[in-house]
Amino acid sequence: MGMMRGDEYRDSLRRLKPEIYYLAEKIASVADHPAFMPHVNAAALTYDMARAPEFEELLTTTSHLDGKKINFFTHIHHSTHDLIRKVKALRALGQHTASCFARCVGHDAMNAIFSITYDIDQKNGTDYHPRFINLLREVQAKDLFLSGAMTDAKGDRRLSPSQQPDPDQYVHVVEKKKDGIVVRGAKTHITGAVNAHGHLVMPTTAMKEADTDFAVCFYVPVDAPGVIHVFGRQTNDDRKCSGCLIDQGNAEFGIVGGEALLVFEDVFVPWEHVFMCGEHDFAFELVERFATAHRQNYGGCKAGLSDVLIGAIYGLNETQGTAGAAHIKDKIVEMVHLAETLYCCSIACSCQGYQLPAGNFIADPLLANVTKLNVTRNVYEIARLAQDMAGGMLATLPSEADWRDSVVGKYVDKYLKTSAEVPAETRMRLLRLIEGMTCGTALVESMHGAGSPQAQKIMIMRRANLEHKKRLARNLAKIGE
Repeated sequence: MGMMRGDEYRDSLRRLKPEIYYLAEKIASVADHPAFMPHVNAAALTYDMARAPEFEELLTTTSHLDGKKINFFTHIHHSTHDLIRKVKALRALGQHTASCFARCVGHDAMNAIFSITYDIDQKNGTDYHPRFINLLREVQAKDLFLSGAMTDAKGDRRLSPSQQPDPDQYVHVVEKKKDGIVVRGAKTHITGAVNAHGHLVMPTTAMKEADTDFAVCFYVPVDAPGVIHVFGRQTNDDRKCSGCLIDQGNAEFGIVGGEALLVFEDVFVPWEHVFMCGEHDFAFELVERFATAHRQNYGGCKAGLSDVLIGAIYGLNETQGTAGAAHIKDKIVEMVHLAETLYCCSIACSCQGYQLPAGNFIADPLLANVTKLNVTRNVYEIARLAQDMAGGMLATLPSEADWRDSVVGKYVDKYLKTSAEVPAETRMRLLRLIEGMTCGTALVESMHGAGSPQAQKIMIMRRANLEHKKRLARNLAKIGE
């Protein structure tokens, strides 16, 4: 089949029959339902841009398995150049969607599982790595979009997985059969889950020997029996179904990645799709490798989104006649500085990446976590500055329906105009785009996507090498042993 086009991706979703619920309604087709179409469109762009000559170098590459041309989102990184290219590709896609295009999560899961299965096999003589290679060949040949499902419901956070009163709070093996395993539990707020072709499921934390049943990693198709998706609500999601395109702000691509609660109700997984089953001593390393790969991304995609937001607020100030004000220029410069700082961090952790025993490359874990921790701060400040310059109209703008109304529409149009040469509609569209990008779900994703700030701080402390830093200080201070 080879690399897909965006329309072929949509058709592939229509052929699947996943169990998906939204607002207590069972959804027949995510490719055609207004609540899901923006997320489908954003993912479809990862297919179409890969076929565009100007993005071919960023979004396509050669498979290390068979030498064929593949979409970059199905690739295993084999150099720091690959890591840098990923960051640049994410920024380009962010600039064209101003939203989450979701495929990076499964891409990062593939790279993490590729390396960890090799390590398990080397230690234990298992055959997880060849199993995963077989799946990878299929993913590359069919250009599949996989989600990466890591975060469990977690239940009582004071207790380990095996200590939970309800063991289903963590995905776990409930039965081992001759031909596979049966799993139960749930993964929470999984990006792109409803419009993926399948799910790569991973443990979410370090495991002890008592947690053996919870140390499980596997692949399931999106429409496997017992896999249930409950689509999460997003800020202003009713607007998608109201027919008011302007009020959506970014009607084509939405706000974020369409997260869902992903339930496994006694799901059978054949052994060929099982990549960890009881190897609790490798669970943390898998978590860290996936987290490193995913946190590496954020300075790329968030810089791309910030480019759009900066352009929107600059354009809004032009329509309002304030673009030349000194304080506006100063705030826009600050937004650019914050965005480029994030991008620098992603490039830096990529440049300092290194090769794992399996042969693939991983970004520098310390700098990747610094990148994501900066995102939890800088993106909020970028949004605050945009809201500052947008003014109170950002939260009080009349609806598109009122603007089009035969009675009050003329007043809305009259009093939303600023300069004679710029129509009120231009101001409305810019304000709605800024609203969507700075009010609600998108900011929460910047905080908690790829792990909340405390998760990054834990990783930074693990990698900080404080004893080495202490020795440097003692040497300079001439402090003896």
